[in-house]
Amino acid sequence: MKTQVAIIGAGPSGLMLGHLLRQAGLDAVIVERQTKDHVLSRIRAGVLETVTTDILEDLDIADRMRAEGLPHEGFNLADGERLIRIDLKSLVGRHVMVYGQTELTKDLIDAAPSRGLEIVWQADETTLHDIETDAPYITYRKDGAEHRIDARFIAGCDGYHGPSRKAVPAAAGQEFEKVYPFGWLGILSDVPPCNHELIYANHERGFALASMRSPTRSRYYIQVPLTEKVEDWPDDRLWDELCLRLPQEAAQNVVRGPALEKSIAPLRSFVFEPMRHGSLLLAGDAAHIVPPTGAKGLNLAASDVRYLSRALIAWFAKNDHDAVAAYSEKALARVWKSERFSWQLTMLMHRFPTDGAFDRRIQVAELDYVASSEAARRAIAENYAGLPL
Repeated sequence: MKTQVAIIGAGPSGLMLGHLLRQAGLDAVIVERQTKDHVLSRIRAGVLETVTTDILEDLDIADRMRAEGLPHEGFNLADGERLIRIDLKSLVGRHVMVYGQTELTKDLIDAAPSRGLEIVWQADETTLHDIETDAPYITYRKDGAEHRIDARFIAGCDGYHGPSRKAVPAAAGQEFEKVYPFGWLGILSDVPPCNHELIYANHERGFALASMRSPTRSRYYIQVPLTEKVEDWPDDRLWDELCLRLPQEAAQNVVRGPALEKSIAPLRSFVFEPMRHGSLLLAGDAAHIVPPTGAKGLNLAASDVRYLSRALIAWFAKNDHDAVAAYSEKALARVWKSERFSWQLTMLMHRFPTDGAFDRRIQVAELDYVASSEAARRAIAENYAGLPL
């Protein structure tokens, strides 16, 4: 098989990129190691910036998001019993959309056949070849046979554990990483949310987050040590701990229900530079990971894809090679700003094992400053709603 762009990974970044390229009349094929059902079973982010919703609108794949998504004009930081509302609409004139990544992924997959976007599912042993040349190709195994796709470019949208980033020679890239000494224990349940907007809570027992996927489905998280196991947290214990950490006005509205999904996610900040090596271009989690505190992971993938799709369209449609050459630098500039915001919010809202009385006082002082300063709230709102492309 031959195509202009071979895309590895059928997560949101690969799917959005494939659709944008097909919309521009370019040939693209996506290969994915997992089954479609597995991809659609992943429980991930649910807060979308305008950069992400605009892609769905531009692709004319936004009908269900508009009908079922929840526009949010603000969110809350909590310290003890105090709620500090960050009013996105009044501070920066924007909003975010609560719409689960699973739903976004489903919309993109469902639209693929009618748009001529081919997705190869269960492509095992995917390997990249000749990425430093103008004629790279990938091989994979499916149904017991080896297959090959020749392309002009390979887009690595296969996440942190995929083969794309690993294909870059060690001497040609650099990794930057910060691992946090705790994880998020999450529960998904078909119960109404306790508040109409998200609450990020700093409590002496640890961080908590009250979130939602719909008016009838809630997503809650609590900070736990990395040594904890899901089996140590029966539903009742998790609900009890969550209610202790949320402000009383939110805790009293928590409706308990059985877990649809429960898991512990470790937190890390990670960036790989550069995001281009020869004919290989990285996007999304293949190049960077952010802690979920700032709701940036999926949205960073979307901004990568916006930059990358424009660069590839310029290359093939206008014989303009400058945008591809500049892709990594442009994408990384936004990546690092989002890494900074996610790190800052993580440091502010969590309790670290090494924290002493001084560190706690600094957190209290910072939250007091945010509560009293419109300028501080505006800076948070600008970053949370999404920096401009």
